[in-house]
Amino acid sequence: MTETRQVDETQSPAESRRSGKLVNRMIEKDVIREVSYDAYKKKVRGVYDGPKGALLSTASRLSLHLAFGERLLKSRKFDLRGAKSILDVGSGAGQIIQHLLKFADPGARITGFDLSHEMLKRARRRLESDRPLFVTADLTQLPFPDETFDCVTCGYVLEHLPDPRPGLAELSRVLVAGGRMLLIATEDNFGGAWTSYFWLCRTYNRAELKATCAELGLEWRRELWFSRFHEWMKAGGICVEIVKRS
Repeated sequence: MTETRQVDETQSPAESRRSGKLVNRMIEKDVIREVSYDAYKKKVRGVYDGPKGALLSTASRLSLHLAFGERLLKSRKFDLRGAKSILDVGSGAGQIIQHLLKFADPGARITGFDLSHEMLKRARRRLESDRPLFVTADLTQLPFPDETFDCVTCGYVLEHLPDPRPGLAELSRVLVAGGRMLLIATEDNFGGAWTSYFWLCRTYNRAELKATCAELGLEWRRELWFSRFHEWMKAGGICVEIVKRS
């Protein structure tokens, strides 16, 4: 008697994850790991100084990242109240500083920096405010003294470093003990892979980035989500409130 067996051709969850990661790697741009950091910075400046950079604020609005970022601060999920000196990392066209001007305390000092001087010029034109101080700087070599700021906002900037440690170490250095950071970064998923392709950046694994932060005394206080839908779908990238340990 011959035994008949039915073959299940569906993928297991583990196989599905591996297939997804393979697709992500095929999409993701790996230029950040293929050239020297100096050569990569030159490429990034070219991207943001050029037409893509000019469209950054429009892209942020169309992708709803501008609205989602505003909701995050307006709802006090990340609470700016009480912050006296705020540093905005990689200010771009001033998307996050636009929210800081609305929701930070009126007396709070706001400083923004970016690798691209052209992006800072666009930010000044967009915001039409003399309140923020803008500085052209590299995240791995910040021109600020130790413990200058009690609050940092860093939205979609860390992914422009091949290794996050130098940038996170600098942010920890300029942040006071007990100071807080809003960190938003591109995650290693399908949406993140397309972000990497368009903006020549890398993506981060959530668990690995959390462990790296812990090594540098930056504790993840809680994970934040733009909406209930984002939390349910685990979408929108890595978004966390971080506290510098004393």
